[in-house]
Amino acid sequence: MNELIEKIYLKAAELIEISSFEGITFGFAESLTGGLISSSVVGVPGASKAFKGSVVSYTNEVKENVLGVPAEIIDTYNEVSDECAKAMAEGAFSVLGADLAVSVTGIAGPTGDLPGKPVGTVYMGYCYRAKGSNQSISGSKRLNFEGDRDTIRSATVLAALNLAVSLIKEGKA
Repeated sequence: MNELIEKIYLKAAELIEISSFEGITFGFAESLTGGLISSSVVGVPGASKAFKGSVVSYTNEVKENVLGVPAEIIDTYNEVSDECAKAMAEGAFSVLGADLAVSVTGIAGPTGDLPGKPVGTVYMGYCYRAKGSNQSISGSKRLNFEGDRDTIRSATVLAALNLAVSLIKEGKA
């Protein structure tokens, strides 16, 4: 676990460095990580240069009322879905006024698995302002992690940081 924590810190530092250099602001919408992504970022000196904030939307009520996730998405697909992750990222993008937002929702366990969605299922959403444009682009992807609750949550933090760095490096955000 210590190796994973070191990787998280290094990736958070890279995110601060590259976003500051590119003049890009970012933020998060966190469900299963409960603020761990944001905590990893603010642990890096200089985070305030690019980090706008985070919405910890652990309940569906916060997903709907703060992030604007339509109740129909949760009713139809549930909160652990591509559709919800995408809507969470779009909501964070809007609420935070960031150039890039990444969201995470999933099942960290040890219980809570759903049909077709075992413990370790994570959906990650993203929304960013296309470079040189006011147009926003959003999407999501499914990831699967193994391990105990802490391992799944930590792996999700690292994956979210990796996604943010990748989108900036690829010149998408």
